Amino acid sequence: MPAAKTDTRRSILDAARRIVVAKGYAAVGINEVLAAAGVPKGSFYHHFSSKDAFGEAMMKSYFDDYFAVMDRIAADTGASAAEHLMRYWQYFYDTQAADNCQGGCLVVKLGAEISDLSEAMRVATKTGTAEIVDRLEKMIARGITDGSLAVGLGPREAAEALYDLWIGASMIAKIHGSPGQLDRAMAVTRQVLHV
Repeated sequence: MPAAKTDTRRSILDAARRIVVAKGYAAVGINEVLAAAGVPKGSFYHHFSSKDAFGEAMMKSYFDDYFAVMDRIAADTGASAAEHLMRYWQYFYDTQAADNCQGGCLVVKLGAEISDLSEAMRVATKTGTAEIVDRLEKMIARGITDGSLAVGLGPREAAEALYDLWIGASMIAKIHGSPGQLDRAMAVTRQVLHV
């Protein structure tokens, strides 16, 4: 894909993410996204075959950026796996506590909504969250191996339980407009990981 086309596509996806995280998916029109991206109205279908394909691309783009953050955290060779994990959870906390706990996680914002609206977006989200859990599992397994963690669960089970805990805590924090649930998630995470 030529650079200009890639840049325009990325501008549309980035604008969409900012708007969708505030309003939800169904409430956002394509024209609003294109205006925010500074892209002519006729350009949308040059980049996406449908609104469903656009939504799927938005979720995949979100997860690609998220994986890059996780991979940067895990790449710090001067830190233990336990430190990597706690940096990740602090990143999750900071992201979700932002804007009076309205956060920026599209999984939290859109999970239930898109599961009913778009099979392509549901599958992209399912795949993305599974990859997050895969990365967490690897960090936990490294922590067990390097001795920085002592976990009473298997690495996969611990990764799934902790990710589910944080997604749920983020939703309740959003409802309450308070980080109390995120504080509890952090405390439980420390207990589970023995850090």
